[in-house]
Amino acid sequence: MKWIDLRSDTVTLPGEEMRAAMANAEVGDDVYGDDPTVNRLEEIAAEVLGKESAVFVPSGTFGNQLSILTHTLRGDEVIIPASNHIIVHEAGASAVIAGVQMRTLDCDDGMPSVDRILKAIRGEDLHYPRTGLICLENAHSSGRVLPMEYMKEVYSLARERAVPVHLDGARIFNAAVSLGIDAGEIASKADSVMFCLSKGLGAPIGSMLVGTKEFISRARKGRKIMGGAMRQAGIIAAAGIMAIEKMIDRLGEDHENARYLAKKLEEIKGIEIMRDRLDINMVFFKLDQGRPEAIVGELYREGIKINPPEGDERRLVTNLDVSRSDLDTFIARFTKAVKSC
Repeated sequence: MKWIDLRSDTVTLPGEEMRAAMANAEVGDDVYGDDPTVNRLEEIAAEVLGKESAVFVPSGTFGNQLSILTHTLRGDEVIIPASNHIIVHEAGASAVIAGVQMRTLDCDDGMPSVDRILKAIRGEDLHYPRTGLICLENAHSSGRVLPMEYMKEVYSLARERAVPVHLDGARIFNAAVSLGIDAGEIASKADSVMFCLSKGLGAPIGSMLVGTKEFISRARKGRKIMGGAMRQAGIIAAAGIMAIEKMIDRLGEDHENARYLAKKLEEIKGIEIMRDRLDINMVFFKLDQGRPEAIVGELYREGIKINPPEGDERRLVTNLDVSRSDLDTFIARFTKAVKSC
């Protein structure tokens, strides 16, 4: 049975061409800087985002936390929207690893006003922590893409106040496709950027952290401290190279499929689509009927994997392993499950 998996784009599997590239990768010891495939991946990653340098890390969470560790001092305060992945889904790692305090700004879309950010930046006072970093996320976990004008305004403020900006760009290429611009333009409005190779780009593992040469040099020491310095990592870096060179251009297909899925879901009675959060490959919706866990279980028995709702919202994520035909199959089985559960 072929599974239809709409839980996330993290579930994608490497295709035969990617597996062949991994099997045939030239490798060396990356800790010594001797792995030519890792070195090439880092060069490509820096170039595609217009930064001076890059370092290969095991995961997106690792890259975000490594950036925070590198930018800040222990006891610093980090300004961040309360809805961002770093706060919601990274297990409180910033407190454990970097020893920093998070100054969260409530907002659902990852875009607190520039005035709110300004007011959150600490002045010089014996009683205050230092504001060490501002974090943004684009594309945001809500399915929204932050407009460039907003990023420009935040970055301008940050430069005026000498506070660095880190961008959680796990899906920066999705954001770029949605905005119709080059990902480097987005990256230019942050001092460091993390992006994932293993979501829409389809690699089985790995993320990249990019920034200045000096920043990445310090980050390599932090990567070692965090246990992320790898040896013959060219085997997985080969998949990352293919992800960047061959998978970015197809992301628009996932976005189109998400809009198609949303349109079909709207035809089912009792479903409300969050239309203002349909910028990338995610569909958020509410369903006012059926038992949530029962629906998940029924679909699983029919060969479909979805997550249970978070609160009163459900999320479906299109990806390279889900075709338009798979979506039609999902809609038919989902409609049946809603009626029977």
